[in-house]
Amino acid sequence: MKSFDYFAPQSLDDATSLLHRYGKKSTLLAGGTDLLLRMERRLIEPGVIIDLKKIRAIKGIKVARNGLRIGAATLMDEIASSPLLRGRYGMVAQAAAAVGSIQTRNRATLGGNLCNASPAADTAPPLIALSATARFASSRRERELPLDEFFSGPGKTRLQSNELLKEIFVPFVAERSGGSFQRCTRTAMDIALVNCAVFISLAAEENTITNVRIALGAVAPTPVRARGAEDFLCGKTPNPTAINEAADLAVAGATPIDDVRSTASYRREMVRVLVRRAINGALEQARE
Repeated sequence: MKSFDYFAPQSLDDATSLLHRYGKKSTLLAGGTDLLLRMERRLIEPGVIIDLKKIRAIKGIKVARNGLRIGAATLMDEIASSPLLRGRYGMVAQAAAAVGSIQTRNRATLGGNLCNASPAADTAPPLIALSATARFASSRRERELPLDEFFSGPGKTRLQSNELLKEIFVPFVAERSGGSFQRCTRTAMDIALVNCAVFISLAAEENTITNVRIALGAVAPTPVRARGAEDFLCGKTPNPTAINEAADLAVAGATPIDDVRSTASYRREMVRVLVRRAINGALEQARE
């Protein structure tokens, strides 16, 4: 492993100042579950590592004015067990609980899972389905971006070299809303072959769908929205025929590949199966 300079700032200002100083020479360390393996294999050789684990301002789950704020350095295990998330935001907790082993979840962070930008990242689909926003910090300004615009390709995001992910903001959900996260893998701790999340809101006094967001992972270069399926369901009273057609439309919007873990045809079929399950799960929660 190539030698590097190491910094462990204790404040957000100190971290962004270091990023401003070193820019593309620097790499951020959160949990390290991906970074250290990549360094060991010499896939990445940073000159400077900025360790974020001591910065309290980017940790924890807090109720904000219009929603929840989840710090980028919040551990997966904290998210999986959070009372604030295990109710209406339960699919985020479920996705965090699916990340690796208990040992991994006590090191891995939300920011690391997202910024690693794997197309199969488990936390991305539920947060996208919940209309989450990514908030960035630099030494000069803060800015935000809808999470469904955050990813630009495998391993690539829209973070600039002088920025870090500060937090994810999840807006409050309306009454009669529900969500569901689904995934399939080869083994219990393997990364997803396909994952998906569905969020649905129903009209106040009837079963008409007023809002729906469907997000898919591991079926395109980035996590994607199944917009055709969303447009089809919105305004409808759900029934088995409509749900099946929406699942078919979700398949039409997926562009999976063949790789060592799965074939593209299997992934397309699993999109159909998982979207159908997730729609039914979201509807059940919304009706409760």
